[in-house]
Amino acid sequence: MTDQHAELIWTPEGVPVSRRFDDPYFSLANGLAETRHVFLDGNDLPARFGSGFHIAELGFGSGLNMLTAWQAWEEAGQTGPLHFTSFEAFPMEPAAMARAHAQFPEISDLSRQFLDRWQGGACDLGSLRLQVIPGDARDTLPDWSGRADAWFLDGFAPARNPELWGDALMAQVAAHTRPGGTAATYTAAGFVRRGLAAAGFEVTRAPGFGRKRHMTRARLP
Repeated sequence: MTDQHAELIWTPEGVPVSRRFDDPYFSLANGLAETRHVFLDGNDLPARFGSGFHIAELGFGSGLNMLTAWQAWEEAGQTGPLHFTSFEAFPMEPAAMARAHAQFPEISDLSRQFLDRWQGGACDLGSLRLQVIPGDARDTLPDWSGRADAWFLDGFAPARNPELWGDALMAQVAAHTRPGGTAATYTAAGFVRRGLAAAGFEVTRAPGFGRKRHMTRARLP
């Protein structure tokens, strides 16, 4: 595991904010609703779920996206495990994850199951097989042997964390996507959209969550 951990401050409402990037880990309005809108709906999930489905993510954060996808997987009645791989440079401590999850009682059972077993790295949660790969994704993603059906691109805001949105990394995302696979992100920043398009994705703009007018959806032909 990386020896660098998330440095946090907390809003009065209990939302964790990165001290390093001065950006919240999820929407101040409703992080769970944001995840469902951006990452589930943005990747046409759960409609595309099926045997062996694999989600990959840039930015594990509090694990909220993983828990939301896991909940959707179980509610869809899938029998085999969902595979979920995330790349995270500054992992959050389990106690901080629990504090972040406490805002969302509807995922409390899954949160407990996860945190009871979580020791970093790989984690078998029965209906979900999780792997969190520590370190800078620019270094770790090229060495990853997997390919995803759907990507959650959830780094901090491109203006504050441009390293996680560069053209070379978007090209690696494409290289680790199965044909017909998708990606979604809350940002509609022009250079992110152009980077995805240059990597081979078909890129579209969609309505954003909350105050954000637009988000980005992408599909690899």
